[in-house]
Parts: sequence; C-alpha cells; structure tokens
Amino acid sequence: MRTPPPGHQAAGPLQIRGSLATRYADVFTPAALVALELLAPFDRDRRTLMQTRLDRRRARASRREAVGFLPPDATIGRTTITVADARAGRFHGSDIPPALDRQWIQGTGPAARPGAPLEQSLRNVAYALLSGADGWMFDGEDALGQRGTMSLDNQRNLSLALQRTPVFLDVSKQVAAEMNQWAAGFFGRAIVDDWRRQLDVTTVIFRARGLHLDDRHVRWDDGAGFSASIVDLALYVTNNHATLAAMDRPVVLYLPKIQTAEEAALWHDILGALEQHLGLAHGALKAYVLVEQLEACYQLMEIRAALGAHFVGFNTGRWDYINSVSDALAWDAAFQNPNIDAITMTYGYMRAYEDRVRRAVNTPDAEGRTALWQGGMEPNIPVGSAAGVASGMARAVAGAEREQAAGASGKWVAHWKMVHIVRPVWEKAGETNQRGRAFPPLGYTDADAASLRALEATPRTVRGARDLLSVAIQYGNAFGQGMQAAALKPADFFGNDDVLYLMEDMATGEIRVSILWDWLHKQAPFTEDDAATGVRAGDTLTEALFERLLDEEYAKLLAAGNRDVHDDSKGTTLPIARHLVEALVTSDLKAPWYIDLLNLTLDNMSRGECAARIADYLRTFRTQGTRVTANPEFDR
Repeated sequence: MRTPPPGHQAAGPLQIRGSLATRYADVFTPAALVALELLAPFDRDRRTLMQTRLDRRRARASRREAVGFLPPDATIGRTTITVADARAGRFHGSDIPPALDRQWIQGTGPAARPGAPLEQSLRNVAYALLSGADGWMFDGEDALGQRGTMSLDNQRNLSLALQRTPVFLDVSKQVAAEMNQWAAGFFGRAIVDDWRRQLDVTTVIFRARGLHLDDRHVRWDDGAGFSASIVDLALYVTNNHATLAAMDRPVVLYLPKIQTAEEAALWHDILGALEQHLGLAHGALKAYVLVEQLEACYQLMEIRAALGAHFVGFNTGRWDYINSVSDALAWDAAFQNPNIDAITMTYGYMRAYEDRVRRAVNTPDAEGRTALWQGGMEPNIPVGSAAGVASGMARAVAGAEREQAAGASGKWVAHWKMVHIVRPVWEKAGETNQRGRAFPPLGYTDADAASLRALEATPRTVRGARDLLSVAIQYGNAFGQGMQAAALKPADFFGNDDVLYLMEDMATGEIRVSILWDWLHKQAPFTEDDAATGVRAGDTLTEALFERLLDEEYAKLLAAGNRDVHDDSKGTTLPIARHLVEALVTSDLKAPWYIDLLNLTLDNMSRGECAARIADYLRTFRTQGTRVTANPEFDR
C-alpha cells in the first residue's frame, strides 16, 4: 500500500480525503472500512462496464443504430442465464418482505441539508419518518447535495435516526408539532397523533448513487476515482443492518441509472459479497430498480433475472428517462422532443415505457412470484395561492388516480406535505398492492422496439425554450449551493403564486439541457409564432437565438429577488451555472451527463478554473472517449 499524501488517511488500497475518517468515525466505522476494502475490487469491473457504456453509445451513433432488444440466445453478462429464460420467467426471484407489501406512498428526499448544524439537518429525517408515508427513499444521489461533506452527513443522520438517539427524538418532537400546526390549517386536523409511534410506520429505503459516479471523499491510492455506489452501499448497509434487523425491518435499496442486465448483475454480485461478509442470508438485501434509462427498458426481464433474490420492484420515473431517450437518440436528426411539459406519462414513448414496466413486474418467475411497480414522482407542493394550490393538488390527485388505475402499487411524492393529499387514492382503492394483475405478455417485435421511440405531434415553442433555459440554469445554481433538490419554476412566473414551484432534482437539469441540445443541433422547428423574438412557425433554434434567449433568461435571474435566486449566488455559482449550460448546449458533441460538469465545478468559485475544467472535460471526451469523473477538489 502506498503512503497517502499529507492530509489524507489510508483505508487499505483506498484513501479517505483529509481528516474525514476521524471527523466521521461514526460513518467510517472499523466494520465499514473492512467492508469497503472487501468490495473495492468490484470497482475495476464497474469502470470497465462504464467505459463499455460509452463505447456502445459511440458505436450506435456512428452506425446510426437505435437501441434494440438482446438476442434471445444471448447469455446475460456475469450470469449463466439466457435472455430467453429471463423473458420466460425461468429464474429465481424474490419474496416481497412484509414491510414492502404495502407501499402506497413513498416519499423521497435527502437526509441532510447543506451547511446546516446537526439539529437542523436531522429535521429532514424527522419530516420523512413522521409523514405517514409507507416508505421513504432517503436519496444519496439525485436529490442529495454533494457540496462539502453532505454525502457523509446523509449517512450519519440516517444512523442517528434509526438508532433513535436523543438528539433525533428531540428534533422529531418539535417537527411533529410543526407538522400538526400546518395540517390544522390545511386539513383542519392533526396528521401525527403519537409521534413516537409514528416514527415506526415508514419503511426506510436508501438510494445509493449510480455506477457512473465517483465518490468525492474516497479514491484509489493512485489518485483514480472510486465508485460512489460501493461507498454508499458499504457505509449504509454495514452501519445499519443490525439496527434494522432489531426493528424487524429489511435493508431496502433503490438502485439508479442501470442501463443493462450486465450492470444489474454487477450489483447482484456486490450485494451478494456484502451479504456473505456480514453473515446475512442470500437475498436479505432487497432492491428496487429505477427504470431511468431507455436501454434498460429493452432489458426489463433480464434485469429482474440478473438481480434474482434481491429484486423487489421497478419504479417509473419521468425526467431521467426522458433524458436517456434523448441521449440515446442524439445521433438521430429526426428524433426531436417537444416542449417538456408535453412529455407526460401518456405521451408516445413514455406510454410504451410505462406499459412495458407493468407487464415486466407482473410476469411470474420460476416460483410464480411477481414484483412491485412503484409509480412516478409527484413534484407539486401545496405552497402558493389558494387557486394555485387547488389546481396543483387536483393535478396531483388525477395523476395518482391514473397510475393506480394503470396498475401501480404506489406512487412517489417529493415533499412530506403531499403524503396525505395523494394517499386517499390508494385508500379508496383498498388494495394492498397490484402484484399479479393480468396484463398481456411482453412482446419483442420491431413494433415493440419502435414504440419506445414514438413521438407525437405536440408544441415546440420559444416559450418552451425559455422555460428549459431558465430552469436548467437555476438547477445548476442550486447544485452549486448544495441544494440538489430545489423548488423551482421558470423566471417569468416568479411572483405569480398561481403557478406553483415544483420540487426538482438532478434529473430536471439533465433533461432540460438535453432537449435544448437537441433543438439546437437537430434544427428542430418551432410549431408556433413568437412575437417577442420574431420567430415564425417553422423557424429553428439557431445559435444566435439561443444566445439571445440565454442572455435574456439570465438577466431575469440576476434581477430576481432572494426568494427565487439567492443574492449570494449571483456573483458566485450562478455565472458558473450559466457557463455550464452554454458549454453543454453549444458543444457539437453531446456530453452524456450534466452531473459530470456540475461535479467538476462543485466547491470551486473561480470562474476561470471552472471554465478550464469544463473545456478539459469536453476535450477529453471528444479525443479519448472517456469521462473525467474524479473529484478535482480532493487534495484541497
């Protein structure tokens, strides 16, 4: 083992940044460090798979070839399961633990706040566990800020909460009173009767970061980046599995950004190795998979089979999935998305996506077991004018009713206030879940493949371009401030409380940049005239028009009040966010992830340095076909 640089601490072949191993000794526990070292060799496989992703993406673009189904006689990588067997259910799946049998409403959000003292940061967990949700996905990825030590604060807060420490119980008592005060005004009743008992209602679920991300505080001793997925898994499971077992609760994970069944098989192997190390039964660690990638939708049964005894269900997201479709078809000039608000779950390729997921979970495995389908995100929050809240909540309930009728066993909400607004949809239905509901079997024809790329005639407007730009910049700014989940809306609606803020996470930034790239580089025609710019229906988003809209939307953000754009960000993170959006959208080679550029500029307020890092990333991706993902701030 090499000697770590001054200021860093060693953990076998890995380095932990600065003095964090000491400052977070309750997170980097001796047992967690042993598990981390045990799982470290899997990072080599992860890096290979991530490069294979990029190579596959580049090869498809050069051949102008769409994503398709796997050959039936192929064998899923890292397994002995054939594609045909997976599709036919000839594999051993998972029982559904009692704690997951009813998951009508799952909330999602991080367990920590940026720069907040412990008592304030713990409020996130208290709100979640007192919300009345059946489950809460504590997010380590898209909704968790990565500024400073937030990923470690997230881990610490979850452990303190699960252990029911005095500091967490004190915070929970205060939060329960505040929640009831709000509910008395909104519902005319309390929503937390016995706050101590309420803490035990919600199943704790942890979302690890995706395989594509490097950790910001752990790296290899040669300076190479190390898997954020492995760090999250080792720390969370090792430190909390015994506490959860004492509560008679399973360890449940959400696995994001999986693109292929081979990647799912890697997760299976990592989970299995950790189970064996900790003395847990095979399949003790349970996992939902977020279907966020187009390629994954062509391999749903294969992913189920690859995860085997770990797999409990799929989740259908929206923004991430739309982004993946756009990215996978970046080479196809004919594939042109409309305004983002037109791409609902009933739109063209989204309708086909949802339909395939519900068929996949209801296909029996070798023992006749089916899986869960958790519906998508409800981003509305009941904050605004009376008319705005009434309209927003009506949309939320209607969306929940549609998903319940379609076969979802539950739904996500992005804020604790939404739990009791959406929950009655499932209470009225009265079904614990909808597993095993009859749907036609999955098909694998050319028409099935094409349906996952199907567009529909919907608007594409200058107004839509402005909204995309405004929110993309705002999101980049929020990320730089440490708020990876933020309440946002386009600048033209600031001060209009009839238009609600939506709780948005990383996915909202990804898709907005992606659609703008498509419009600019594919010469996507607008469908309506726009008097302010002189654009006529049939005109396209030129680079000159893009720069004009960028200037105008940025000016609105600079002029906005502190409520909408923090004043202290206007000379720091906001201009960096603008440069990021401009660089990504105008680059003729589409970068695969907005998050890559955001991570490279995080915790650095030098515009010149950030610009150099962005340029280096784009140059490296162009010339070498690789992503720059290691934390450049590691040695600071």
